[in-house]
This record gives sequence, C-alpha cells and structure tokens, in this order.
Amino acid sequence: MTNFTIWALMIDISIISGLLLIGTILRAKVKWIQALFLPASMIAGFIGLAFGPSGVNVLPFSDQFSTYPELLIAVIFAAIPIGAAKVNIGDVFHRVRNMFSYSMILTLSMWGAGALFGLLILVPLFSNLPSGFGLILGAGFLGGHGTAAAIGEGFAHYGWEEAMDLGMTSATIGILVAVLGGLFLIKRSTEKGQTQFITSFKDLPDELRSGLMPKNKRYHMGQETVSSSSIDPFVLHLAIIAFVIGVAYWLTNMLTAFIPSVSIPLFSVAFVLGLIFQSISRRIHADDYIDQRVMERIGGTATDFLVAIGIASINITVVIDYAVPLILLFVFGILWAYFLFRFIGPNIFQEYWLEKSLFGWGWSTGTVAMGLALLRIVDPELKSKTPEDYALAYIGVAPVDIIIVTFTPILFSLGFTWIIPVVLLLISALIVAIYKYTGLWGKNHKQQM
Repeated sequence: MTNFTIWALMIDISIISGLLLIGTILRAKVKWIQALFLPASMIAGFIGLAFGPSGVNVLPFSDQFSTYPELLIAVIFAAIPIGAAKVNIGDVFHRVRNMFSYSMILTLSMWGAGALFGLLILVPLFSNLPSGFGLILGAGFLGGHGTAAAIGEGFAHYGWEEAMDLGMTSATIGILVAVLGGLFLIKRSTEKGQTQFITSFKDLPDELRSGLMPKNKRYHMGQETVSSSSIDPFVLHLAIIAFVIGVAYWLTNMLTAFIPSVSIPLFSVAFVLGLIFQSISRRIHADDYIDQRVMERIGGTATDFLVAIGIASINITVVIDYAVPLILLFVFGILWAYFLFRFIGPNIFQEYWLEKSLFGWGWSTGTVAMGLALLRIVDPELKSKTPEDYALAYIGVAPVDIIIVTFTPILFSLGFTWIIPVVLLLISALIVAIYKYTGLWGKNHKQQM
C-alpha cells in the first residue's frame, strides 16, 4: 500500500491480529514450538517478517506499519501508573531490599556495561558506528521491544534512523537467548539439586507449554467498576488511556516547538501524565473506579501488538549492515547476563537464590515476561514470592529506568558519552560495596552454594 487511510490502519491491525491467532494456535498445538516457550506475539512477528516487506512481500502492510511502535510504547508506559495501589515506600523497601538492590544492579550494569563495551571496543573497531551503539544491548536485552521502540524513537530524532531496527533485532534475539539459555540453566540446576521446588524439568504444568489455561486455573481479567448503563467499564479504561496519550502528544509537540534542540519522547511524557492522572484521581477519590488489572491488560495488549509489529517491521538490510558489531555486542551481553546470574544473584539473595536469579536472567536478556515464564518452571506455585517482590521493588527502579531511556539518547547525541556508562557502573559497584560492608554479601552463597 502507498496511501495511508483509516482502512489501511484496519488492514494492518487485521493482518497482525490474524498472525497473533496463528501464533497462539501454533504454540498450543506444535510440540517443538512449545519446547521453545516462545510467546504467540513473537511467533506472529516472525511470520510477519518472513511474509512481509523484508521477506517474500505478500502481506499488504501499509507504509505506516513501522511507525506503530511509537504509539504502542506510549500506551504501555501510560498504563503503568494508572490504577496502581498506594504503597508505603519505607515498608516496601524493608521487605524487598535484596530484590531492589539486585534489580538496580541488573538495570544499571546492563545499560552501563553495554554502552561502555560499545565505546571501548566496537566504535574504535568499526568506522562510522554511532557512539550510542552499545545502548542497543540494554534497550533490547533488558528492556525488550517496548524499550527498544523508545530508544529507537529517541535516536531517530537525532538522525540515527536505524536504531529502531537494531533495537527490535536486539529485543528479538534477547528473547531467544532468555528462553534457550534459561532452559539450559534450569536443566543444569535441577541436575545439581539447586532448585527448591522441582526435582525434574519434566515437572512442568501443561499450561506453560501450550499457553492454554485450564478452567480450574483461570481468573478474572478485572472488575466492572461502573454500570454499563452509564458507560461500558472497558470503554472507561480505554478512554482514560486515550485521553492521556492525546494530551501527551499535544504536550510533546509543544515542548518540541519550545525547545527544538532537545527531543522529549512521547512515552516519557505519557508516563508522567499517567502519574499526574493517578494522583488527581486519588485525591478526588475516583481511583476506586479504575481497576489496575484492566489497565494491566490494556498495557499487555499493546505489548503483544508491539512485539509482533516490531519484529515484522524489522529492516533486514539494516541488520545485515550492522551484523558483525551486533553479534559481538550480543555475545558480550550474554556473558554479562550470565555473570549477573552466577555471581551477583547468589551473593545478594539470602533465600531462593536460584529461582530469583533465574528470573533475573530472563529479565536481563529478554523481558520481565520471559523471567516470569522461566520462574514458573522452577517455582510453579510461586512460593518464592519473586513476582510480588519484583513488583514492589520496581516502584523504586522504574523512575531510574525511565530516566535512562529518556535521557541517554539525548546525552549521547549531545556528546556526553563516557559519563553515562561510568556513572551507571559506579552506582552498581556502590551497591555491591554496601552489601560487602554490611556483611550481607555472600551470606546465602556460603550457606547454600
């Protein structure tokens, strides 16, 4: 298609939705696909890539198809704070100190180490390689397709258009590394007797393999907080997200016109406006009518479409042009993620180190969803409380993550390159030093390793 109309949008959504259905069916029925634990959205993306413009080009995607991730990532970030429960930061930190520390080290060091590797090794080796190339590791491996879209959007404003394709490639490879590497680590850990809740890799529930939930394990997607005689409950939540995104878009254009030298990403503005909306709704006691589970499902919907569209819209030519430095960056990222899994996790966590470190492996190479998928394999009933601890710890990690994703493209584009990885790695080292100074470092390692 050459002209973009509302019908072109409908065709794009229809095609990618059909691919998502095919991906779901393949995951449910094909044994070797089940063994890979790939999400349906990723399977859909691969099919779209094979049959789309970069493949045999039989799927009639519009010319605007590759621009959808910019909007979808804004939906994801806007949905995060809206409807969230109010928490006491002091109590939360006391309970999940170790998970918070581990998450901070993982977040800061993946971004910092990737950026530093790019500056020290890749940029000197390959001519015309952008100084921010190493950030592709953190954007794809740690952040996933959503963060890759955000980083790609940021760098695109400063002339590096290929960053989006490279970020999506990094996120895609990261998920494969998370799954295949995670399965290898699980098999080896069960053989060594390091797992607390399973003794064999064969102890997996069927829903983890097929992706289909049996009736006795299903739960509600959310609650109806208003009467449908007034407005449909789902429409209310969609309206909130659409309103926040619209205001964010308008405000982003205003900021761009006012400060043309600095590009503020749409998703960052959407996140801040989401926080403001949640704060106002809480003050006027309207937050009781916003269901967090529904907001999570809206964000999850945007994520599935983002993954499928992001993979399907990858420009293979760009990936081939950057193939060698990409491979070197990915190899380094795998080694660094294994270092975090093998040496940081066991020394930080005082109990269930294997389960929590494995979750960290899935998160640091793929996405949080991949981390949870791997966790469910070794901890089917989630007795380690890893998801709960992570959800609470992320309250403190999220602002740091947002700051990194928002400002690193700006700072790199303005020439402030070395300061970013140095600061991030120094903070990581400081957290380790605090653990060693307080005697908490290696406590679990000595007892269980």
